[in-house]
Amino acid sequence: MKGIKKLILSIFASLFLISSNTYADNIKIATEGAYPPWNSKTSDGKLIGFEVDLANILCGYMKKHTCTIVEQDWDGMIPALKAKKYDAIMAGMSITDERKKVITFSQGYADEVASFAVMSGSNLEGIKTPVAINLSKGSNSATLNTLKKALAGKTVGVQTATIHQNFLESGKVGKVNVRTYKTQDEVNLDLAAGRIDAALAAAVAFTDYSKKSGKNVVLVGPTFAGGEFGNGVGVGIRQEDTGLVKDFNKAINKARRSGKLSELATIWFGFDASM
Repeated sequence: MKGIKKLILSIFASLFLISSNTYADNIKIATEGAYPPWNSKTSDGKLIGFEVDLANILCGYMKKHTCTIVEQDWDGMIPALKAKKYDAIMAGMSITDERKKVITFSQGYADEVASFAVMSGSNLEGIKTPVAINLSKGSNSATLNTLKKALAGKTVGVQTATIHQNFLESGKVGKVNVRTYKTQDEVNLDLAAGRIDAALAAAVAFTDYSKKSGKNVVLVGPTFAGGEFGNGVGVGIRQEDTGLVKDFNKAINKARRSGKLSELATIWFGFDASM
């Protein structure tokens, strides 16, 4: 009888482990495919970018796992993770306190400073401010006041459900008309077409677009980090999947020590944006 009870308990324990570690053999990693150079698609629909290459390297280090990279619209990224449609997010997602209320993150693997951008010739091109603001070290009210005056009444484009939208709507740069878009590509197109006065996103999103499109997009004002902009970009993971967090952290450390992380960042961003 004791033997049967032990067998039953063993079966239940195994079922519990399987159900709580659905990624045991294969990890599904979601990316947007519309936020170059972090992630994007080729003309035939193939997912490419810094995070796609990095995901493949990290999975190579996590030898007990195999990986599948899937595409997911940005505005459904966290809900689909929580619904267990996939196991991890690598989509230029900044590590913020607000997001950590609902998911957890690996350590950061890259920095993502934000910047305003305008088209060359815009009357906003001459905004004169310090080079960088880290909101975790203070708001730098003098610089923000300069931006408030310059952007007053202007229409600023931003991708929806992002840290950039949150910042614009915080009022720290005054009253601007915030126009939201489903993807960063749509933001870039409307900026180039003159349908918005300025845009806010990761600085590399604008420099990448300018280089590839030939459009003369100009970064203006300071770059932003810290505070609402988070503490770098990491892998988003469900809070209960603590084992997977450890696996990703070990793999990121290996990629850093081997030089692969710096190498990939330099290839895709043109400089070493690794953390």
